[in-house]
Amino acid sequence: MTPPSKDSSNWRQATRLVRGATRRSGFMETSEALFMTSGYVYGSAEEAERAFTGEDKRFVYSRYSNPTVAMFEERLAGIEGAAVCHAVASGMAAVFSSLACFLRAGDRVVGSRALFGSCHYILNDLLPNYGIETELVDGTDLDQWEAAIGRGAQAVFLETPSNPGLQVIDLPAVAAMANAAGARVVVDNVFATPLLQRPLELGADVVVYSATKHMDGQGRGLGGAVLTNDTAWDEDLFVPFFRHTGPALSPFNAWMLLKGLETLPLRVERHCANARAVAEFLETQGKVARVLYPGLVSHPQHDLAMSQMAAGGTVVAFDLAGGKEAAFRLLNGLGIIDISNNLGDAKSLITHPATTTHQRLSAADRAAMGVGDGLVRLSVGLEDPLDLIDDLGAALAGV
Repeated sequence: MTPPSKDSSNWRQATRLVRGATRRSGFMETSEALFMTSGYVYGSAEEAERAFTGEDKRFVYSRYSNPTVAMFEERLAGIEGAAVCHAVASGMAAVFSSLACFLRAGDRVVGSRALFGSCHYILNDLLPNYGIETELVDGTDLDQWEAAIGRGAQAVFLETPSNPGLQVIDLPAVAAMANAAGARVVVDNVFATPLLQRPLELGADVVVYSATKHMDGQGRGLGGAVLTNDTAWDEDLFVPFFRHTGPALSPFNAWMLLKGLETLPLRVERHCANARAVAEFLETQGKVARVLYPGLVSHPQHDLAMSQMAAGGTVVAFDLAGGKEAAFRLLNGLGIIDISNNLGDAKSLITHPATTTHQRLSAADRAAMGVGDGLVRLSVGLEDPLDLIDDLGAALAGV
């Protein structure tokens, strides 16, 4: 057996998440150093000039880059299998910057209709203000993708699995259509995490994350990331946009996310096991009209999900037959699971999308996404699954 090497290219995934891209200062600290600084000092005016022309590669301003942020970026890039990663202030900063950096007036975006509420706002409301046309399709219907992309597109945007209804999209098929039309594919991979699905290997050009979710995983702070293997797109389009519009991640949040990455495999594995147990329980409950979990054979795209993902994920969605009234009774009857619109947390969190994350949308738009009044989204945490099942059972009894 070959002994472990300091060459990180030979390290396995869990080792990369603990030790990848570590930069120790002269103090040789064990934990990654937190560099809370906005700027950096130059030894001479000439040195400053070389830094700003790019002749000298060094840190010049923390809106551009920072040692702690760089460690997080390099570590995540290694896990994703990406050439470059840029850490940003939130998941929505990642979504918007990944699109706004290259789209121009007259361009066209084709997106999946099943999107997180803020992603829907960017595509359907914000981008058209800048003269960018958008068309939303049923993400599970390849004929609709083909027709819409065939009318011309510069970008394709999708979530798979989607938030909150857990639709799964055939990413290789959609990416092939987009690439043939000259469009870049941007994928929000937050539900799957880089441990369960690697969109760049499935044909995506850009991957975005809300690191607020599983990467932190303990509800402490915000963060986002944009990753790609397209270095020309990165250098010519994304980097100038990023540097001059300022969606930079705080060094403290980057340090927090670095510590979160160390335990990400352990947490995601437990999240997935708990989510599956909860989903299987919910399928036995008469008051639950439908359970949506990619790991269950009852999921409409189960086979596709298992061909793209390593497990079913950490989130379960389910419909209650009694609509909003039944959903509210369920949420208000829970004793352990918290009502919250976040996800990917160590604590189990539940929300009613129609009145929270997707409340600003019209009833027709929500219906087109599959977000009905009885739909509930449950982010399954790290508690004992039997306690979660008991909590849900007791709450369902009061519905």
